[in-house]
Amino acid sequence: MTSLATPAQSSDNHLLGIVWMLATMFWFVTLDSTAKYLIQTYPVVQVIWARFFFHLLFVVLLMGPQLSTRIKSQNLLHQCLRSLFMFSTTVLFFVGISFLPLATASTIMFMSPVIVTLLSIPLLGEKVGPRRWVGIAIGFVGALVVMRPGTDSLQLSILVVLAAAFTNALYQVFTRKLGTRDSPMTSLFYTGVIGALVTTVVAPFYWQPVAAFDWLLFVFAGIAGGIGHLCLIRAFRYAPASVVAPFSYSSLLWATTFGFVLFGDLPGAWTLSGAALIIGSGLYIFHREQALKRSTSKAGGL
Repeated sequence: MTSLATPAQSSDNHLLGIVWMLATMFWFVTLDSTAKYLIQTYPVVQVIWARFFFHLLFVVLLMGPQLSTRIKSQNLLHQCLRSLFMFSTTVLFFVGISFLPLATASTIMFMSPVIVTLLSIPLLGEKVGPRRWVGIAIGFVGALVVMRPGTDSLQLSILVVLAAAFTNALYQVFTRKLGTRDSPMTSLFYTGVIGALVTTVVAPFYWQPVAAFDWLLFVFAGIAGGIGHLCLIRAFRYAPASVVAPFSYSSLLWATTFGFVLFGDLPGAWTLSGAALIIGSGLYIFHREQALKRSTSKAGGL
């Protein structure tokens, strides 16, 4: 559900970068699975509080004495907006997975890169050529295959997750806007700020007593999110986005596995067919973006 600005690479090891990206998706789906399990017993807002509060606590402890310098942002407004969109994405996604199988929700979230391409036109001033428009159209066809409007399978929860894909796309757009102005660790800190502040105020009104073992899961949810972000930073440190980004779709494999083992859910033929279209469109759009960057780089070097 997330994306970070690409930090400067310290070394060039594509295989290691891919391994880190696979680990990233594992930890993010682990977070989602833990949240889905807890939501069966506790209010959504209480689980969201745990996700952000313990994420923030984990990052603060990780930064240690460097906290006061690392939390200084070159664009505080964009960091706060980015954090707000991350919070909105988590709220919508957690509400969605309380009703939907993990694999179905993950498939709908794959629309985020497609929506990012659309939003990049008005928000980033980018131009989208006819080939990428075709990719966008195929992505939306894939979403329609999963949602199947006009049938009983179209649920409000699916639309909620689609809204989460939209806010996640806004989160990624603002990540792009920040670019390299802030360090990844600074962005990692602000990722949890809005969510932690809002839910700390609201959660007491919905609080239910937490069993001892479930407290461990609450803490684990926040740490899993933090570790996922750290793995993502590592992935981009060892390999360029063009190498590791396509492996983000491995989250569908993790979601399918966790969904079956923990909740007895398996994706149906419609979900798998829609996933194939959405993933194919996302990979094609990403390919076209990389080709455009290479051609622009060559033109600039002439």
